[in-house]
Amino acid sequence: MTVESPKEQFTFQAEISRLLHLLSESLYQNREITIRELVSNASDALDKLRHAALTDSAVEASDLTITIEPNADEKLLIIRDNGIGMTRDELVQNLGTIAHSGSLEFLQNLQKAENKDDVSLIGQFGVGFYSSFMLSERVEVRTRSWTEDTGWVWESTGDGAFTIGEPEEALPRGTEVRLHLKKDLTEFTDTSRLKFILKKYSTFVPHAIMVDGEHINDQPPIWVEPKSTVTDDQYQNFYEYLTHFPGQQALWHLHLTADSPFQFHSILYCPDSNLERMGFGHAEHGLHLCAKRILVQNDNRDLIPDYLRFLRGIVDSEDLPLNVSREALQDNTVFRKMQKVITKKVLDHLDSIAGDDAEKYAKFYGEFGSILREGIGSDFDHRDRLAKLLRFQSTNSTAEDGLASLAGYCERAGDDQKQVYFATGADMAAVLRDPNLEIFRERNLEVLVLTDPVDEYVLSTLGSFEDRDLVSIDSADLKLPGSESSDSDSDDDEKKETSDDDTDVPQGFDTVLQLIKEVLGDQVDDVRKSERLTESACCLVSAKGAQSTTMQKVLQVNMPDFEMSKMILEINPRATLISRLCEISVNDDNAGFVRTCGQQLYADAMIMAGLAPNGSEMADRVQNFMMELAQQRSSIAT
Repeated sequence: MTVESPKEQFTFQAEISRLLHLLSESLYQNREITIRELVSNASDALDKLRHAALTDSAVEASDLTITIEPNADEKLLIIRDNGIGMTRDELVQNLGTIAHSGSLEFLQNLQKAENKDDVSLIGQFGVGFYSSFMLSERVEVRTRSWTEDTGWVWESTGDGAFTIGEPEEALPRGTEVRLHLKKDLTEFTDTSRLKFILKKYSTFVPHAIMVDGEHINDQPPIWVEPKSTVTDDQYQNFYEYLTHFPGQQALWHLHLTADSPFQFHSILYCPDSNLERMGFGHAEHGLHLCAKRILVQNDNRDLIPDYLRFLRGIVDSEDLPLNVSREALQDNTVFRKMQKVITKKVLDHLDSIAGDDAEKYAKFYGEFGSILREGIGSDFDHRDRLAKLLRFQSTNSTAEDGLASLAGYCERAGDDQKQVYFATGADMAAVLRDPNLEIFRERNLEVLVLTDPVDEYVLSTLGSFEDRDLVSIDSADLKLPGSESSDSDSDDDEKKETSDDDTDVPQGFDTVLQLIKEVLGDQVDDVRKSERLTESACCLVSAKGAQSTTMQKVLQVNMPDFEMSKMILEINPRATLISRLCEISVNDDNAGFVRTCGQQLYADAMIMAGLAPNGSEMADRVQNFMMELAQQRSSIAT
């Protein structure tokens, strides 16, 4: 007849029931965390035994394994390791006291020892184990220390007390946590579910995790290896693991290690396509954050600035000051410091690609340039570096790989060119039709072509580059090489007046300007002679300090109360139509006709600028012009 061994009962630390409830229900965001925590603890136990083997040749530390055994019939989940195990006193001390950690104590002792190599411990707060009560009605811990021949069984329902039985001689070395699951949590005996959780959180635990004889975590942590030892296939396999897209290639990857201000390893990947451009909305994913190869957060968005959100990858640090739930940092300045290092490394890498492989960089910028340029408005510290990475279409066919950088533009510009010129439009063809471009074409001056209104916002925010102002070609602030001032640098009373003696101005031009000013009135800011037109009769120019016409149109669409600035109508005295108006203006009887032509010139300029004139007024005016022309034709056939 067998007599059941008596069990000695202990009470937990004061108010343990309330604390257990807090730990299991409040500090952990989901029940999967229990598996992660217990596997992490098992990994710590194996690390401790491996370290003991370094200092004691009698210790056998081969085939270190974590085994997961689900039993659906008994609603039981077992997590077993063959690590260092615990003595009876350690059971009482480590599992009976909240926030007392054997791992922390082990690290503290290790710091005093001479040999500190080959140890990677994460359980620094002694609370991960208590998450077991999230899943379990009752928890058993069967353990035998590597220093003893007998083991012990610890048991608790989390109600304020635990028991430890008599010595058990049949227990193997290590620790076995037996979770007697709650009735509604039998999903944790499903093998497929367990494999999913383990691959999600514990893929890179440095010891084998076995479920039903299958090695779950067979993906090596390549980010901690020297770059020279990692193969292209390994990088590809890890990228597929991160993205869950088998066969998809990354555009590039960056393998980096940092020692200051925090030590961490990282591998970052740039996908080959931008899902945001395909209509999937703002990307919400971040980087995987690991502490000593244990996943802490799936999508940490604090490690990279938002304008690098397209990156996928992992960051693993030994120095993270984790809080008790391992799901956040005690001090967010840690993230900011790590982000600063990562951002610099990524921008360095992009600089290298742009300099070494223009075609590859053009592909990258075509996909992710729209996201990268957001940093101009949000990251003042890196604004100059980001400005060098911007790319635009250009009227200069020799621009690098079809896209011009601001640095390349400045190199091609002459020393006397004090501004960087840009034009905006719906597409390249629309920009090339802009009459404001005529003087630049005639003088062979390069103009950046912006077909996305956001680009103008970016350049307006940037303001200047290498001491050259960034100016739209339809701006009154325009300064062409060789000119000492812009078209409107001086006050109205100091403006240079045109005269009939000017060689390029026909007689009567001042009269034409005056008549047009009278008829347009306060519809425009001014009517003046154009220095930028070579062929067209007229164009609209944004007033000094105002945004370009294209940007104002965008603002008008998105902001119903936005009012566009009054514009300047520039008239080209060399245009054939204007010359004829000058000739007939000497006859006062033609003043009304010249005024009507002025109204139509303004409407034409609005249309060329992409603005909508008064349609009914313009239709009446055009019909009157046609009637006058029709009346001049004879009805008699010749």
